[in-house]
Amino acid sequence: MRPHVQMTPTAQMPMDEAPLPLFVLPMVLFPGELQELRVFEPRYRQMLDTCILDERPFGLVMNDPFEPINGWDGPRRHGCEAVILNHETKGVNHFITITGGRRFFVDSVIPPALPPFSDPSMADLIQDGLAPDIETLLDHIPDDVEHSRLYVSANVTYLEEEGDLSDEDQTFLRTLTRNIVTRAGRGMNVDAAVLSQWVSTICEEQINDQRESIYNIAALCLNDLEARQQLLACSSAAEALHELRTHVLAFVDEEE
Repeated sequence: MRPHVQMTPTAQMPMDEAPLPLFVLPMVLFPGELQELRVFEPRYRQMLDTCILDERPFGLVMNDPFEPINGWDGPRRHGCEAVILNHETKGVNHFITITGGRRFFVDSVIPPALPPFSDPSMADLIQDGLAPDIETLLDHIPDDVEHSRLYVSANVTYLEEEGDLSDEDQTFLRTLTRNIVTRAGRGMNVDAAVLSQWVSTICEEQINDQRESIYNIAALCLNDLEARQQLLACSSAAEALHELRTHVLAFVDEEE
């Protein structure tokens, strides 16, 4: 087992022009959001080794089964940089803690070097139902493929976070936070005074005049993947707030 590795966000965000490795799965990451992932597929273990060696982030993008790329689900057009904070390996499994960095738009997709194991050309690599190791996969890459990446990557444009939040916008986010936390706390029979302290702490730490506040509260209340994806794709703070309001009106209206 490899030793536990602790990383800092600043070391993970080089400003280069290289294609961004993409982790494509049914998940949406917001800027500033913390998530934990278990990485076990050979293609993503290769990707993670590359990111750790080069001290760079990868992109986390929601999958699009209707736009396949070399047999794999393709990425949606908007994604979020995933900055590795912590990494630990146990056997063939990587356990990582990530935080959302910059949003980006996918300009062009670079296919992985090999199709999925379900492809007929990959059938002879499966032995007793077990996936081959990375070296075996690399040896199987056709000579006419120009790279050895087993994962999807892309040329991307990083997006600016435009627009500050007004006092009215911040009040909306505080109201939303209060109602969500209060509803959840009552369901767990939490004391009213404790609930009030939770609300105060979250509002103080997560809500200010920066657009990131929208993502902070959306991460708390939005579970629907499509709703999260639509919010991630918004081009301005005003548009993002409108999108958030659309999905959480029931929480905002209660107890006002």
